[in-house]
Amino acid sequence: MNHHVQPSGPVSPNQIAGRDAQILGAKLREIASVVFSPSQAKTLRRYTSGEVARILGVTDSRIRQLPPSLLVSPPEVAPGGRRLFTLADIHALRAHLDEIDRVGRRYLPHRDPAKGEHLQVIACVNFKGGSGKTTTSAHLAQSLVLRGYRVLAIDLDPQASLSTLLGVRPENEPEPYPTIYDAIRYGDQRRPFDAVIRQTYFTGLDLVAADLELEVFEFEAPMQSARRKPNDPEPPFFARMGLALNEVADRYDVVVIDCPPRLGYLTIAALCTATALLITIHPQMLDVSSMRQFLTMMDEIMEPVREQGAAPSHDWFRYLVTRFEPQDTPQTEVVAMLRGLFGERVLTKAMLQSAAISNSGLRGQTVYETPLRRDEVTGSTYRRALDALDAVNGEIEGLITRAWGRA
Repeated sequence: MNHHVQPSGPVSPNQIAGRDAQILGAKLREIASVVFSPSQAKTLRRYTSGEVARILGVTDSRIRQLPPSLLVSPPEVAPGGRRLFTLADIHALRAHLDEIDRVGRRYLPHRDPAKGEHLQVIACVNFKGGSGKTTTSAHLAQSLVLRGYRVLAIDLDPQASLSTLLGVRPENEPEPYPTIYDAIRYGDQRRPFDAVIRQTYFTGLDLVAADLELEVFEFEAPMQSARRKPNDPEPPFFARMGLALNEVADRYDVVVIDCPPRLGYLTIAALCTATALLITIHPQMLDVSSMRQFLTMMDEIMEPVREQGAAPSHDWFRYLVTRFEPQDTPQTEVVAMLRGLFGERVLTKAMLQSAAISNSGLRGQTVYETPLRRDEVTGSTYRRALDALDAVNGEIEGLITRAWGRA
């Protein structure tokens, strides 16, 4: 079929855009039908005993010694006799190890509100697209789940890239499907936060999805703010997300928010809700210049919010270098400059540019859920990407636990 036939007569730009959207939508559905079964939701692979041992921080032999009765799913054995585990199995094994190993390490590191360990809300932000913000959000959320935390991911970007990566396929969804907009919108149609949360295929990771309807909030917020009067029962736009999140806070240890690549009302609401900020930065001078503009605007725009009584304070504020190529001299010079300017506010670890991450993304997956395919990515490339991700996310975990006052 030839998609490039030009219609006769004058055509407006919006007509061209509409037709191109239909053509692109058909192609994306075609690609999705190859990657995923059209009739099935996204599923997660099983893990080998070696991978489970790595995730739990024990030896492979310790995993093999644990009784099969602990498993949530019927056992599956791979060629060669290796037992395979679901993520639910891994959570069950973690709970068992935590129960029997009371004097050693913590296998279940859930926060304890009685000790003042408050919900950690991490806003992942950047003014410029292409910095790896959504990829960072997804890998961070999944990594924390694999480390034993209860995690909620919130997609605040109307483009819904995080939602798609975590298994929300619009062609399989009822119209309209529940999103974060339903929980923060104005008026009587606002829904409880619990009603917009969905479980994902990545057991232990919950999601609040996004779609284009979120753009409505960018129009509603300034209009409602302009007509807002003292003692108005409707919370201001910058407080709505935090108040909604409070409804379910006791169910989670960490919330990861993927913000839009612009400093609008949604991003401001996330900044006011967050307890921590993670700014992704690709080490190129154009990106650094864009980040300077973002930081300037963030300071200026947040001032009126502070004047209205909101005084967001953050446990930590960090820059994460993404898509880093250590052999690229200009990139290493930019990173050195950032470290010289901002010191410890630049994470020690950087997320590397990696074929493993790119190839996983082409399949709509993350590195944490992608099995090693030796015909596409060598074992060393995959392990290097996994080690880099673990190092970055481990450093962020350290910031979280220090915010809770843990040694």
